Amino acid sequence: TVRSPSVHLRGLFFVYAQLKTSLKFRTLFQAKLIPPLSHIAFRMKDRFSALSDLYSRFRPTYPKELYDHLLTLIPGRTAVWDCGTGNGQAAVALSAHFERVYATDMSREQIRNATERKNITYRVERAEQTSFRDGEFDLVTVAQAAHWFDLASFYREAERVLKPSGVIALFGYSLCRVNAGIDAVIDHFHRNVVGPYWDKEREHVDEEYRTLPFPFTELQAPKFSARYEWEVEWMLGFLGTWSASQRFREQTGNDPLQSIEADLRKEWGNSTKSVLFPVFARIGIKDGKFNRPVTTPRIRSRKNSP
Repeated sequence: TVRSPSVHLRGLFFVYAQLKTSLKFRTLFQAKLIPPLSHIAFRMKDRFSALSDLYSRFRPTYPKELYDHLLTLIPGRTAVWDCGTGNGQAAVALSAHFERVYATDMSREQIRNATERKNITYRVERAEQTSFRDGEFDLVTVAQAAHWFDLASFYREAERVLKPSGVIALFGYSLCRVNAGIDAVIDHFHRNVVGPYWDKEREHVDEEYRTLPFPFTELQAPKFSARYEWEVEWMLGFLGTWSASQRFREQTGNDPLQSIEADLRKEWGNSTKSVLFPVFARIGIKDGKFNRPVTTPRIRSRKNSP
């Protein structure tokens, strides 16, 4: 179980909530001279490098059980490549188990703000073409990023840099669950409010990567989950960091959370709630039976996407 927000972030939410009750603040807020909380939260990482660690806490991390399972499958613990590392959440977790961790991302800003460890080497490199040697890695991981890749090229690169019997793991998390009332509000926000603003690749996450081609010999992946204890402000902050929420703001000039904040607060109440994130994974092994994918996955219309 992961705890609620840090004291400093909770203080930010409290001050914001108190200010929002004042008439002067409401006037400025409605005139868009003061941005909504979700907008502040979303911009933390982008605009304030000193607060990037707070922004990263809005995003769920992955459970210890997932990493423990992967460690039972790999040929050794010498080196791991975490591809699409972002700010290094998965890389940091892996650094406790491997001699060397190499973490790459195409975003120079992400790499600049990534969490440092002595045995982690961060590089700005594309997933599809790296500077790594052939057969260098025991494990290749991709956390919530594979749906953005040119998969045919990335898979060839992963197959090249993996050791014989090395393992590749693509994983991510599904829509969070709390209780029936709160889930209904979140589902409405996801489908109807910001639904049209999701990138088309998001559908692969909704499908738990089942729609992605996977040319490696696949190993059965157990069910995993991550559980948090959150206050309502933390959930609002998390929803505000969704890429679809950001695109909604950019294209309409409005805050999408305004349409569901009252309902969410009513359902949530004043207590903390247990928030469950189902975690999915596709795991494969390099065993000489690699089937090179030649096409990119087809994405259905988002009209019926949850």
